[in-house]
Amino acid sequence: MIDVADFDQEVLAASHEKPVLVDFWAPWCGPCRQLGPILEKLSEEEGAGFTLAKLNTDENQNVAAQYGIQSIPAVKLFVDGEVVDEFLGALPEPQVRAWLQQAIPSEGSQLVADARAALAAGAAQEAEALLEQAVALEPSNPEPALLLAKLVTFKDPARAEALSHTPGADFADAEAVETVVRLLQKGAEPDLPESPGREAYAQAIETMQRGDLDAALAGLVDSVRRDRHFHDDVARRTLLYLFNVLGDRHELTRKHRRALEQALF
Repeated sequence: MIDVADFDQEVLAASHEKPVLVDFWAPWCGPCRQLGPILEKLSEEEGAGFTLAKLNTDENQNVAAQYGIQSIPAVKLFVDGEVVDEFLGALPEPQVRAWLQQAIPSEGSQLVADARAALAAGAAQEAEALLEQAVALEPSNPEPALLLAKLVTFKDPARAEALSHTPGADFADAEAVETVVRLLQKGAEPDLPESPGREAYAQAIETMQRGDLDAALAGLVDSVRRDRHFHDDVARRTLLYLFNVLGDRHELTRKHRRALEQALF
């Protein structure tokens, strides 16, 4: 991070070598004080791909006027001396991270894109190898960590759970991984209430623990069919967690999602 003293050299010239992210701020600005530490944290991460430059608009009014700064915080990304992307306001860290991944595709981001393409083509092993590289390159990036967690959930639940705890991970995705891991490791709750769907649910979880995921999903659908509202919709919720972990394109997701819809309606 640099405090800009010479805009032409430290931002415009420097951006020909590496993208420069300029944080236009002022000491009296409350939202600036919220955003600043987020930008600083992200700029210090391995593989960040940009230099953070902080420009005090009170002390650099000519530069602020030149770039049309009327509200702060304002963030502008410079590449080859030109503004190529920008945003206004104190965004939360996940949104800033997502914006940066779009604005500055890193090596890790490219690996993730290649992994997604491999998954779409049915090449799960190739995708896993690519995601391992991405996680090693950018260990604090939650996107490859969560994708890898989903891929290894059934063969290495402990690793999957650890990956799902990466800061900034999407809550719904992390919850799905953690719930499936818990069921794999501990099984169904021992004190499930009496219900026509109870036995089918318990057997489905045991089947999943034995590794027969197709039969487990079928058993969960059967539990829904027998008692839609059993234990606060536990069978339906478990199916949705499993669909999340497997992904929309997985053949088992497509097969059993249709069966679930028929059981519900």
